[in-house]
Amino acid sequence: MSDTAQDEKRIRDEAAGWYARLNNTTITTDTLRAFREWRRDERHAGAYAEIEAFWVRAGKLRHDEDIRQAAQDALNRKPRSQLGPLSKPGGRSLAALVAVVALGAMLSAAWPVLMGRVYETEIGEQRVVRLADGSRVHIDTQSRIRVRYQDTARRVTLEEGRAYFQVAKAPGRPFTVKAGPAEVRAIGTEFDVRRTDGQSIVTLAEGQVRVTHSQQSWDLEPGQQISLGDQGRRGDVQPVDVSLATSWTEGRLVFRALPLSTALAEVNRYSPTMIQLDEPSLRQAPVSGVFDTGDTEAFVAAISDLFGLEVAARDDKQILLRAPR
Repeated sequence: MSDTAQDEKRIRDEAAGWYARLNNTTITTDTLRAFREWRRDERHAGAYAEIEAFWVRAGKLRHDEDIRQAAQDALNRKPRSQLGPLSKPGGRSLAALVAVVALGAMLSAAWPVLMGRVYETEIGEQRVVRLADGSRVHIDTQSRIRVRYQDTARRVTLEEGRAYFQVAKAPGRPFTVKAGPAEVRAIGTEFDVRRTDGQSIVTLAEGQVRVTHSQQSWDLEPGQQISLGDQGRRGDVQPVDVSLATSWTEGRLVFRALPLSTALAEVNRYSPTMIQLDEPSLRQAPVSGVFDTGDTEAFVAAISDLFGLEVAARDDKQILLRAPR
Protein backbone atom coordinates (compact mmCIF):
# COMPACT_ATOMS: atom_id res chain seq x y z
CA MET A 1 0.00 0.00 0.00
CA SER A 2 1.41 3.40 -1.00
CA ASP A 3 2.01 6.16 1.52
CA THR A 4 -0.90 8.13 0.02
CA ALA A 5 -3.28 5.18 0.32
CA GLN A 6 -2.17 4.57 3.90
CA ASP A 7 -2.72 8.21 4.73
CA GLU A 8 -6.21 8.15 3.20
CA LYS A 9 -7.10 4.99 5.14
CA ARG A 10 -5.87 6.58 8.37
CA ILE A 11 -8.01 9.66 7.77
CA ARG A 12 -11.07 7.52 6.98
CA ASP A 13 -10.52 5.51 10.14
CA GLU A 14 -10.19 8.70 12.18
CA ALA A 15 -13.37 10.10 10.59
CA ALA A 16 -15.26 6.90 11.42
CA GLY A 17 -13.99 7.09 14.97
CA TRP A 18 -15.12 10.68 15.32
CA TYR A 19 -18.55 9.85 13.92
CA ALA A 20 -18.97 7.06 16.47
CA ARG A 21 -17.91 9.34 19.34
CA LEU A 22 -20.12 12.24 18.26
CA ASN A 23 -23.15 9.97 17.94
CA ASN A 24 -22.73 8.63 21.45
CA THR A 25 -25.33 9.54 24.09
CA THR A 26 -23.30 12.46 25.48
CA ILE A 27 -20.23 14.36 24.33
CA THR A 28 -17.96 16.41 26.56
CA THR A 29 -16.75 19.93 25.84
CA ASP A 30 -13.16 18.68 25.47
CA THR A 31 -14.27 16.15 22.85
CA LEU A 32 -16.07 18.86 20.86
CA ARG A 33 -13.00 21.10 20.93
CA ALA A 34 -10.74 18.25 19.83
CA PHE A 35 -13.11 17.42 16.96
CA ARG A 36 -13.25 21.03 15.77
CA GLU A 37 -9.44 21.16 15.77
CA TRP A 38 -9.20 17.86 13.84
CA ARG A 39 -11.78 19.02 11.28
CA ARG A 40 -9.85 22.20 10.43
CA ASP A 41 -7.92 20.10 7.91
CA GLU A 42 -9.90 20.05 4.63
CA ARG A 43 -9.11 16.35 4.08
CA HIS A 44 -10.46 15.53 7.53
CA ALA A 45 -13.63 17.57 6.93
CA GLY A 46 -14.22 15.83 3.60
CA ALA A 47 -13.70 12.35 5.05
CA TYR A 48 -16.08 13.08 7.90
CA ALA A 49 -18.74 14.35 5.48
CA GLU A 50 -18.47 11.09 3.50
CA ILE A 51 -18.84 8.95 6.64
CA GLU A 52 -21.82 11.01 7.79
CA ALA A 53 -23.52 10.73 4.38
CA PHE A 54 -23.00 6.96 4.37
CA TRP A 55 -24.71 6.52 7.74
CA VAL A 56 -27.58 8.78 6.71
CA ARG A 57 -28.20 6.50 3.74
CA ALA A 58 -27.82 3.40 5.90
CA GLY A 59 -30.30 4.79 8.41
CA LYS A 60 -33.03 4.72 5.75
CA LEU A 61 -32.85 0.92 5.75
CA ARG A 62 -34.63 0.94 9.11
CA HIS A 63 -37.86 1.55 7.17
CA ASP A 64 -37.36 -1.45 4.88
CA GLU A 65 -40.14 -3.92 5.80
CA ASP A 66 -38.09 -7.06 5.08
CA ILE A 67 -35.22 -5.90 7.25
CA ARG A 68 -37.56 -4.89 10.07
CA GLN A 69 -39.27 -8.30 9.95
CA ALA A 70 -35.97 -10.14 10.02
CA ALA A 71 -34.90 -8.12 13.05
CA GLN A 72 -38.20 -8.85 14.80
CA ASP A 73 -37.86 -12.59 14.12
CA ALA A 74 -34.39 -12.54 15.63
CA LEU A 75 -35.69 -10.79 18.74
CA ASN A 76 -38.53 -13.30 19.11
CA ARG A 77 -36.17 -16.28 19.20
CA LYS A 78 -35.34 -17.22 22.81
CA PRO A 79 -32.28 -19.12 24.01
CA ARG A 80 -32.97 -22.72 25.06
CA SER A 81 -32.24 -21.85 28.69
CA GLN A 82 -35.26 -19.52 28.69
CA LEU A 83 -37.79 -22.06 27.32
CA GLY A 84 -40.22 -24.03 29.47
CA PRO A 85 -41.93 -23.49 32.84
CA LEU A 86 -40.15 -22.93 36.13
CA SER A 87 -40.84 -26.44 37.40
CA LYS A 88 -37.64 -27.16 39.27
CA PRO A 89 -37.47 -27.25 43.12
CA GLY A 90 -37.80 -23.75 44.45
CA GLY A 91 -39.65 -22.76 41.30
CA ARG A 92 -42.14 -20.55 43.13
CA SER A 93 -39.38 -18.58 44.81
CA LEU A 94 -37.57 -18.26 41.53
CA ALA A 95 -40.79 -17.20 39.81
CA ALA A 96 -41.39 -14.57 42.48
CA LEU A 97 -37.83 -13.29 42.05
CA VAL A 98 -38.28 -13.13 38.30
CA ALA A 99 -41.55 -11.21 38.79
CA VAL A 100 -39.85 -8.69 41.06
CA VAL A 101 -36.99 -8.23 38.61
CA ALA A 102 -39.47 -7.86 35.74
CA LEU A 103 -41.45 -5.26 37.68
CA GLY A 104 -38.29 -3.34 38.43
CA ALA A 105 -37.34 -3.43 34.76
CA MET A 106 -40.79 -2.16 33.79
CA LEU A 107 -40.61 0.71 36.27
CA SER A 108 -37.11 1.55 35.11
CA ALA A 109 -38.26 1.66 31.50
CA ALA A 110 -41.40 3.66 32.32
CA TRP A 111 -39.68 6.24 34.52
CA PRO A 112 -38.19 8.34 31.67
CA VAL A 113 -41.61 8.38 29.99
CA LEU A 114 -43.49 9.46 33.10
CA MET A 115 -40.98 11.87 34.64
CA GLY A 116 -38.71 12.61 31.72
CA ARG A 117 -34.99 12.04 31.29
CA VAL A 118 -32.89 14.96 32.50
CA TYR A 119 -29.72 16.22 30.84
CA GLU A 120 -27.81 19.13 32.36
CA THR A 121 -24.47 20.89 32.26
CA GLU A 122 -22.23 22.58 34.80
CA ILE A 123 -20.48 25.95 34.49
CA GLY A 124 -18.23 25.92 31.43
CA GLU A 125 -19.54 22.58 30.20
CA GLN A 126 -21.36 21.79 26.95
CA ARG A 127 -22.90 18.48 25.91
CA VAL A 128 -24.35 17.06 22.73
CA VAL A 129 -27.12 14.54 23.37
CA ARG A 130 -28.46 12.17 20.71
CA LEU A 131 -32.09 11.37 21.45
CA ALA A 132 -33.85 8.08 20.74
CA ASP A 133 -35.37 9.28 17.45
CA GLY A 134 -32.06 10.55 16.07
CA SER A 135 -32.63 14.19 17.02
CA ARG A 136 -29.63 15.96 18.53
CA VAL A 137 -29.53 18.57 21.25
CA HIS A 138 -26.49 20.75 21.90
CA ILE A 139 -26.80 21.87 25.52
CA ASP A 140 -25.04 25.07 26.53
CA THR A 141 -23.30 25.81 29.82
CA GLN A 142 -25.42 25.91 33.01
CA SER A 143 -28.42 24.43 31.23
CA ARG A 144 -30.98 21.73 31.94
CA ILE A 145 -33.50 19.94 29.70
CA ARG A 146 -36.10 17.27 30.44
CA VAL A 147 -37.03 14.86 27.63
CA ARG A 148 -40.32 12.95 27.46
CA TYR A 149 -40.87 10.72 24.42
CA GLN A 150 -44.08 8.90 23.61
CA ASP A 151 -45.39 7.09 20.54
CA THR A 152 -47.37 10.10 19.35
CA ALA A 153 -45.34 13.02 20.67
CA ARG A 154 -41.81 14.15 21.46
CA ARG A 155 -41.66 16.70 24.28
CA VAL A 156 -38.68 18.56 25.69
CA THR A 157 -38.70 21.15 28.46
CA LEU A 158 -35.88 23.68 28.64
CA GLU A 159 -35.83 24.28 32.39
CA GLU A 160 -32.75 26.48 32.42
CA GLY A 161 -30.15 27.93 30.08
CA ARG A 162 -29.95 27.36 26.35
CA ALA A 163 -30.01 24.52 23.84
CA TYR A 164 -29.76 24.08 20.08
CA PHE A 165 -32.11 21.49 18.58
CA GLN A 166 -31.59 19.49 15.38
CA VAL A 167 -34.89 17.68 14.99
CA ALA A 168 -35.25 14.42 13.09
CA LYS A 169 -38.29 14.29 10.84
CA ALA A 170 -41.12 12.10 12.14
CA PRO A 171 -44.47 12.88 10.47
CA GLY A 172 -47.35 12.46 12.87
CA ARG A 173 -45.05 12.71 15.88
CA PRO A 174 -44.51 16.43 16.56
CA PHE A 175 -41.48 17.71 18.42
CA THR A 176 -42.20 20.44 20.97
CA VAL A 177 -39.93 22.42 23.27
CA LYS A 178 -41.45 24.20 26.26
CA ALA A 179 -39.54 27.14 27.73
CA GLY A 180 -41.49 28.86 30.48
CA PRO A 181 -44.93 29.83 29.12
CA ALA A 182 -43.67 29.62 25.53
CA GLU A 183 -43.81 26.49 23.39
CA VAL A 184 -42.00 25.77 20.12
CA ARG A 185 -43.44 23.15 17.75
CA ALA A 186 -41.41 21.64 14.91
CA ILE A 187 -41.34 18.59 12.65
CA GLY A 188 -37.86 18.57 11.13
CA THR A 189 -35.77 21.68 11.67
CA GLU A 190 -32.97 23.38 13.60
CA PHE A 191 -33.52 26.09 16.17
CA ASP A 192 -32.08 27.66 19.31
CA VAL A 193 -34.03 28.26 22.52
CA ARG A 194 -32.82 30.25 25.51
CA ARG A 195 -34.26 31.00 28.94
CA THR A 196 -32.85 34.17 30.48
CA ASP A 197 -34.07 36.95 32.80
CA GLY A 198 -37.70 35.86 32.76
CA GLN A 199 -38.00 35.49 29.00
CA SER A 200 -37.73 32.85 26.31
CA ILE A 201 -35.79 33.60 23.11
CA VAL A 202 -36.33 31.42 20.04
CA THR A 203 -34.06 31.62 16.98
CA LEU A 204 -34.78 29.61 13.83
CA ALA A 205 -31.82 28.39 11.79
CA GLU A 206 -33.50 26.00 9.34
CA GLY A 207 -37.00 24.81 8.48
CA GLN A 208 -40.07 26.25 10.16
CA VAL A 209 -41.42 26.38 13.71
CA ARG A 210 -44.55 27.70 15.37
CA VAL A 211 -44.10 29.51 18.68
CA THR A 212 -47.09 29.85 21.00
CA HIS A 213 -47.55 31.97 24.12
CA SER A 214 -50.71 33.05 25.94
CA GLN A 215 -53.03 31.77 23.17
CA GLN A 216 -51.08 33.63 20.46
CA SER A 217 -48.79 32.07 17.88
CA TRP A 218 -46.03 33.11 15.49
CA ASP A 219 -44.59 31.16 12.54
CA LEU A 220 -40.87 31.79 12.22
CA GLU A 221 -38.78 31.53 9.09
CA PRO A 222 -35.02 30.88 8.99
CA GLY A 223 -33.07 33.89 10.22
CA GLN A 224 -35.84 35.12 12.52
CA GLN A 225 -35.97 35.46 16.30
CA ILE A 226 -38.67 36.22 18.86
CA SER A 227 -38.43 37.06 22.58
CA LEU A 228 -41.36 36.26 24.85
CA GLY A 229 -41.63 37.42 28.46
CA ASP A 230 -43.04 35.23 31.22
CA GLN A 231 -45.31 38.05 32.44
CA GLY A 232 -46.96 38.69 29.10
CA ARG A 233 -44.25 40.92 27.64
CA ARG A 234 -43.91 40.02 23.96
CA GLY A 235 -41.54 41.26 21.32
CA ASP A 236 -41.98 41.37 17.58
CA VAL A 237 -40.37 38.83 15.28
CA GLN A 238 -36.95 40.22 14.36
CA PRO A 239 -34.34 39.32 11.73
CA VAL A 240 -31.17 37.92 13.26
CA ASP A 241 -27.73 36.78 12.14
CA VAL A 242 -28.01 33.04 12.87
CA SER A 243 -24.24 32.54 12.77
CA LEU A 244 -23.86 35.04 15.60
CA ALA A 245 -26.80 33.77 17.62
CA THR A 246 -25.55 30.18 17.49
CA SER A 247 -21.79 30.77 17.56
CA TRP A 248 -21.70 29.26 21.06
CA THR A 249 -22.26 25.82 19.51
CA GLU A 250 -18.82 26.21 17.89
CA GLY A 251 -17.21 27.20 21.18
CA ARG A 252 -17.11 30.91 20.32
CA LEU A 253 -18.79 34.08 21.51
CA VAL A 254 -19.17 36.67 18.75
CA PHE A 255 -20.02 40.21 19.84
CA ARG A 256 -20.93 43.03 17.48
CA ALA A 257 -21.40 46.38 19.20
CA LEU A 258 -22.84 44.59 22.25
CA PRO A 259 -23.13 46.62 25.49
CA LEU A 260 -20.18 45.81 27.72
CA SER A 261 -22.44 44.76 30.62
CA THR A 262 -24.24 42.26 28.37
CA ALA A 263 -20.95 40.89 27.02
CA LEU A 264 -19.66 40.50 30.58
CA ALA A 265 -22.75 38.54 31.60
CA GLU A 266 -22.35 36.23 28.61
CA VAL A 267 -18.65 35.58 29.25
CA ASN A 268 -19.34 34.95 32.95
CA ARG A 269 -21.74 32.10 32.11
CA TYR A 270 -18.79 29.95 31.01
CA SER A 271 -16.47 30.42 33.98
CA PRO A 272 -16.59 30.05 37.77
CA THR A 273 -14.51 33.24 37.97
CA MET A 274 -16.82 36.23 37.58
CA ILE A 275 -15.63 39.45 35.93
CA GLN A 276 -16.90 42.51 37.82
CA LEU A 277 -16.84 46.01 36.32
CA ASP A 278 -16.43 48.91 38.75
CA GLU A 279 -17.05 51.58 36.13
CA PRO A 280 -20.81 52.33 35.72
CA SER A 281 -20.12 54.79 32.90
CA LEU A 282 -18.84 51.93 30.69
CA ARG A 283 -21.77 49.54 31.12
CA GLN A 284 -23.36 50.55 27.81
CA ALA A 285 -20.08 50.95 25.90
CA PRO A 286 -20.15 48.80 22.71
CA VAL A 287 -17.90 45.76 22.46
CA SER A 288 -17.03 43.80 19.32
CA GLY A 289 -14.86 40.72 18.98
CA VAL A 290 -14.65 36.94 18.87
CA PHE A 291 -13.74 35.03 22.03
CA ASP A 292 -13.46 31.37 22.94
CA THR A 293 -16.02 30.26 25.51
CA GLY A 294 -14.36 29.88 28.89
CA ASP A 295 -11.31 32.01 27.99
CA THR A 296 -11.87 34.65 30.66
CA GLU A 297 -8.28 35.89 30.58
CA ALA A 298 -8.42 36.75 26.87
CA PHE A 299 -11.61 38.75 27.37
CA VAL A 300 -10.19 40.61 30.38
CA ALA A 301 -7.04 41.49 28.43
CA ALA A 302 -9.05 42.71 25.42
CA ILE A 303 -11.45 45.00 27.27
CA SER A 304 -8.67 46.27 29.54
CA ASP A 305 -6.75 47.43 26.48
CA LEU A 306 -9.87 48.80 24.79
CA PHE A 307 -11.15 50.84 27.73
CA GLY A 308 -7.96 51.50 29.65
CA LEU A 309 -8.92 49.32 32.61
CA GLU A 310 -6.78 47.49 35.12
CA VAL A 311 -7.30 44.52 37.41
CA ALA A 312 -7.95 46.06 40.83
CA ALA A 313 -8.49 42.76 42.65
CA ARG A 314 -8.43 39.08 41.79
CA ASP A 315 -9.12 35.72 43.42
CA ASP A 316 -10.60 32.37 42.42
CA LYS A 317 -14.15 33.75 42.42
CA GLN A 318 -13.86 37.16 40.76
CA ILE A 319 -11.78 39.62 38.76
CA LEU A 320 -12.50 43.27 39.52
CA LEU A 321 -11.84 45.77 36.73
CA ARG A 322 -11.69 49.54 37.08
CA ALA A 323 -9.98 52.58 35.58
CA PRO A 324 -6.60 53.51 37.10
CA ARG A 325 -7.05 55.70 40.18
